[in-house]
Amino acid sequence: MSVRHAILGLLHYQDMHGYRIKRHMEQHFGNMWSINYGQIYPNLKKMEEEGLVTKKEVARSGTPSRKLYSITPAGKEVFSQWLVSDPQGTMLLRDPFLLRFVFFGFGSKDRTLGLVDEQIRSYETQLEKRRENMRRRQRQGIYVRQMGELGLLLNEMILEWLKRSRKEIAESSDGDIPTELMELSLD
Repeated sequence: MSVRHAILGLLHYQDMHGYRIKRHMEQHFGNMWSINYGQIYPNLKKMEEEGLVTKKEVARSGTPSRKLYSITPAGKEVFSQWLVSDPQGTMLLRDPFLLRFVFFGFGSKDRTLGLVDEQIRSYETQLEKRRENMRRRQRQGIYVRQMGELGLLLNEMILEWLKRSRKEIAESSDGDIPTELMELSLD
């Protein structure tokens, strides 16, 4: 996912300030992409320089003004071109926990079980939120609803996998440490 295209897509719905863009990305794209302010504001600045968005200061009583961003016709054109371009065909799942999981055999089994338990709790909390959000997404159109359903299904699948993995790790002997580099394939 391109951060700039996600921002342009969100600005199709309404004008937004940077904090609100980040919040929407976390709520609606969190299962696909992580984002930080260090990505949002430089992209907004560059898009403003390119004429894809405009910025206006909105005064607020008692607090600093906010910068409100709007998509321009040029921004809509760039977004439209991206929308119909060829998508990247591979699934990319960025999860620091999963990267560490591959190497847990080199660590403490008790600590590994604790980390897996933390992930299970986290995914259970996320699943509850996603289920609550699905009621609201029913009114947001087919594409938003379908992405919400995908997030829900992925959450359920990963949670099920975590629970199965936890059970297998708990039942394994401590001698299950890999002795050679294995060829990993997701094909």
